[in-house]
Amino acid sequence: MTTTVPEPVKRTVQWAAVTYGRATSGGRLLPSFLVAGAQRSGTTSMYRALAQHPNVLKARLHKGVHYFDTAYGRGMAWYRGHFPTERQARAVERATGVPAQTFESSPYYLCHPLAGERIARDLPGVRFLVLLRDPVERAYSAHSHELGRGFESEPFERALELEESRLAGEDERIRADPGYTSHAHQHHAYVARGQYVTYLRALEKLVGRDRIHVVDSHEFFTEPASTFAATCDFLGLPRTGDIRFERHNARSRSPLPDALRERLEELFRPWDAELADWLGREPSWRR
Repeated sequence: MTTTVPEPVKRTVQWAAVTYGRATSGGRLLPSFLVAGAQRSGTTSMYRALAQHPNVLKARLHKGVHYFDTAYGRGMAWYRGHFPTERQARAVERATGVPAQTFESSPYYLCHPLAGERIARDLPGVRFLVLLRDPVERAYSAHSHELGRGFESEPFERALELEESRLAGEDERIRADPGYTSHAHQHHAYVARGQYVTYLRALEKLVGRDRIHVVDSHEFFTEPASTFAATCDFLGLPRTGDIRFERHNARSRSPLPDALRERLEELFRPWDAELADWLGREPSWRR
């Protein structure tokens, strides 16, 4: 028999856990890597795979803490309180002979105007995992996701028409007021979030190319073992074969009309070409 915990009880337990975490933050780890995006590109599946690794300790309460985008004002002790203790890390190292690492996954970090600067300043040396997907499919999937969460009310084609006006000036407002949170910027950037190379170049300027590892989500889902092994190599983790690879958070939806797909493919073509130059290879959706 499954027991459903009432929401007020969940919130109380979560508040207590966050309060305790903040009080004990001095003895807790900070992440050595972040899954920073892109939204709807397999970040949850990668998070679940990494969380199975014997030398990885995941964040305590959520896969995504969202500190560097929407919760930065809460302070570093609050953020650190979301991660495992140094004592837990020492236990992992004793058991495996390899130091433990911890991480979180907040896909908004990739495109938030201030997140990269904040991370580079507060987590020197942190590594970034960035998963990328066909931007047409990503946009359509994101729209379905936002509809399901109640953050979108317009049909996809109309949402695309509204995107430019919805996002007008939002980057500038966020930069001008670090406490400002933009609903449209976070939930309605269907085309903007698919301009991957823009965000990768900005991140590269902050942390260097060698601290960014891009995973093509199509390759991750079709060749998970080899893709995951390369990810472990980047993170300095031992390779392991004892990982269950599953696809999470997939949403069923009606097929995208061919004419709209073709229009979006053409729209994304210049950004995809620049992405190929940055990656040194064609992304899977353009091969």
